[in-house]
Order: sequence, then C-alpha cells, then structure tokens
Amino acid sequence: MILEIAELSAKPGSEKEFTEAYAAATEAFGQAEGMLSARLTQGVETPTNFVLLMEWTDIAAHERYRDTEQFAKWRAAIGPYVAGPPAVQHTRVVA
Repeated sequence: MILEIAELSAKPGSEKEFTEAYAAATEAFGQAEGMLSARLTQGVETPTNFVLLMEWTDIAAHERYRDTEQFAKWRAAIGPYVAGPPAVQHTRVVA
C-alpha cells in the first residue's frame, strides 16, 4: 500500500469553493482503479492549507490514474481555487 500526501494551498478566500469543487469532482468521477481511500483535510491555524491523503494499492496505480481523463477533469474542477502546484510525496508503511 502506498500513501500519497499532497499539500495544496487554496487561494485566500476561496477555501469553501475549493472544498465544494473537490467534493463535487470526486463524487462525479468516482474512485480510480487501485485507489483504496481518499480524504481531504484542512488546516485549522491556516485554513488555506489542505492535505489530500490517498491510499493506493501501489505506485503504478497512481501513475496510471494521472494519465486518465478522470484525473484531468478532477484537476480542472479544483484548478481555479488552487494557489500553486501541490507538493506531493509517496510513502509506504514500514513498521
């Protein structure tokens, strides 16, 4: 199992629109093949900071998803509310 951690920053004042766009796009496009779970968290002290946590069966599943129309539509839906490119890392459980 791979945990993808994506740190995203919403444009100031668009936090509500960002979360609504994320929810609508995720619901509309469903779950990608190989995705085990996904959840979006929002910073308490800094509400423009979001962390997207996605569990994948393996790194290849995530790479395949990034090449799909489903991902492109999801990214287009949240794009207007994102302040810049996300910082993404992949981790695996070791203990």
